[in-house]
Amino acid sequence: MYQTFRKLWKAFWEPILRLPLFQWIIAGAMALAIWFVYFTCRKKITNWDVFKKYRKKPAIFIFWHGRSMMLSPIVCLGGMRAYAVASRHKDGRMMAKLQRLFGLKSIYGSTSEGGISVLRQGVRILRRGDYSMCLSPDGPGGPSLRVQDGALYFAKMTGAPIIPVCYSASRAWFQDRWDRYLVALPFSTITCKVGEPVFIDSKISADDFEKVRKHIEDIMVQQVREMDGEFNLFQVEQDLTSTEFKNKRRAEKAAKKAQKKSGRGKK
Repeated sequence: MYQTFRKLWKAFWEPILRLPLFQWIIAGAMALAIWFVYFTCRKKITNWDVFKKYRKKPAIFIFWHGRSMMLSPIVCLGGMRAYAVASRHKDGRMMAKLQRLFGLKSIYGSTSEGGISVLRQGVRILRRGDYSMCLSPDGPGGPSLRVQDGALYFAKMTGAPIIPVCYSASRAWFQDRWDRYLVALPFSTITCKVGEPVFIDSKISADDFEKVRKHIEDIMVQQVREMDGEFNLFQVEQDLTSTEFKNKRRAEKAAKKAQKKSGRGKK
């Protein structure tokens, strides 16, 4: 009965959620909630000078997929002029609308879908010289806390630096999903760290390219571990993918269901 109701509910809402008007309404509500959290929290930003230097220049700001919420108001108030990479999926399009409300334009695509198109658009934007880019190197479906090559190709082809950014919060809720999306709660202390720029030579060898990728990944993992550790938060797992996480949850639900049936049978 529950599964039937769930399917009907999903069939009813999914077409509605694809409508741009409803996506704008939801994005607007989310933006208001984010601003409320931001203005009720105490903020501590490290290395703000680096952000100020590159906020209107060709640079590639990267952050983990699960750490975007409170970066939006920070970059908005900081006057960043940038494009953000968004998925073509309906959720991605709604997030693009949310990003637009914080002053970020969108490029649609990902490493798994429309990757060449994203690379071309991103390179063209960075070479223009007046906009930076924002993207999650472990998106859109993982593995979590693993830097994929996309951001490095942007840097290699344009000379723009890669700048790792992360945020954490003293009071937080982690969503039950592959990226453990961190939702900061009102009246928290929010910390944000802007890393040092990393440049990639256009003639870099394949071996050195991988070393730089691993170096950036190590910096970003260290950022999130240290910042979450400061508040004794849950330690986000590495190497989780969206598909593996969903399969794991389905298996757990099936095991619980089987256990309940087995218990009833014994009675």
